[in-house]
Amino acid sequence: MKLSAFAKVAAIGGIAALTLTSCAANEGGSASDETAAASSLSGELVGAGASSQGSAQEVWVAGFQTANPDVTVNYEPSGSGAGRETFQKGASAFAGSDRAFKAEEISAGPFDGCATGDIVEFPAYISPIAVIFNVEGVDSLQLDASTVAKIFSGSITKWNDPAIADQNEGVDLPDTNITAVHRSDDSGTTGNFTEYLGAAAATDWTAGSIETWPTEYGGEGAQGTSGVVSAVKNGTGTIGYADASQAGDLGTVKIKVGEEYVEISPEAAAAIVDESPLEEGRTDHDLAIALDRTSTEAGVYPIVLVSYLIGCEKYEDAANAELVKSYFSYIVSEEGQSAAAESAGNAPISNDLRTKVQTAIDSIS
Repeated sequence: MKLSAFAKVAAIGGIAALTLTSCAANEGGSASDETAAASSLSGELVGAGASSQGSAQEVWVAGFQTANPDVTVNYEPSGSGAGRETFQKGASAFAGSDRAFKAEEISAGPFDGCATGDIVEFPAYISPIAVIFNVEGVDSLQLDASTVAKIFSGSITKWNDPAIADQNEGVDLPDTNITAVHRSDDSGTTGNFTEYLGAAAATDWTAGSIETWPTEYGGEGAQGTSGVVSAVKNGTGTIGYADASQAGDLGTVKIKVGEEYVEISPEAAAAIVDESPLEEGRTDHDLAIALDRTSTEAGVYPIVLVSYLIGCEKYEDAANAELVKSYFSYIVSEEGQSAAAESAGNAPISNDLRTKVQTAIDSIS
C-alpha cells in the first residue's frame, strides 16, 4: 500500500488533560537557556477547548514554558463547545475551537473575562482530512467530489463501478463490494468532511454539513479517528476519512480540484485557507475563514479542518492579556508552527496568514 505523506507522524492519542510544568517543559522545549533567563513573564494561563489541538498544544506549552520558566500553561482538551462555553464564562483566558464563534453568538455574548464584547480569533491549527482506503492490489486512487459523495451515501457500491474506473485508467479495480467507514460518534472531522461533500457535490450529497452520520446512508460506523483507521486497515474493500496524521501506510485518495487531482500534503491544506476569504461582517481582528470548498485553484486540497484560537481583544485582567498575547504569538510563530507540524502532523499556516494573525494578536490588551 502506498505510504501516506503523514506516515512518519506519530498518531495523536486521547488526552484527558494537559498540565505541563516548567520542569517538564525544559525537557522538550527548543528555546535557549539565555532566552528563558531573560523572560519576565510569570503566572498561570488557563485554556480549554478543541481536542484536535491536543498534541499541538502539548508541544506549544512545552516550548513556551521553556522560554518562560515562571509561567504555567494549562490546556484542557474538553472539546470545542465546552471550550467556547468555558471562555465565555471567564473560567479560561482562551479557547481552542474547531469553528469560529458565529456572528450571532458574539452579539449575544456575554464574555465575562473580556472588558468589551470584541474577541480575537484566528486559524492556528490546520488539519488535512485524508480519504483513506484499503483495496487489495490498488496502491493509488483518484476521485472527484461527486464520486466520493456517491460512495459514502451508498449510491456506488462496487470498486469497479465505471464512475471510479473512468478516473483511474490502468488501475485494476476488483469486483468487490465497497465498505464505507464513518465516525459513529459526533465529530468535527465528520462535519468538515460532509461540509466539503455538500459544497462540492451538492446534487449527490444532500445531507449538508453534519457531525452525526445519517443512518439512511448506511456504511460501517467506528468510534473516533483511531476506530475508523482500524476498521479501514483491517477490512476488505474499505474506505473512510480521518486526520491525515493518522493515515499510516493506508492509501490516500487524490482529490479532483479543477482539472487536476491533488495529493494530500501540508502545503496543499494550508493553500486552501489562503485561497479562502474571511467571513463578512466580522471585526478587524476576528479572522474567521469562509472556507472555499469548491476552489479550482491549482495545488489546493479542500478537505481540511481549521481549528481556531480565541481570546479577548481587551481583558478585564491585564495579567491574562499579557500571557495570552505572548502565548498566541509563540503558537503562530514559525518555530511554534513547525514544532506542532513535526509532532502532530498539522499543516503550518503560511507567512501571509501569519502576518494577518500577528496583527490581530498585537491588538490584545
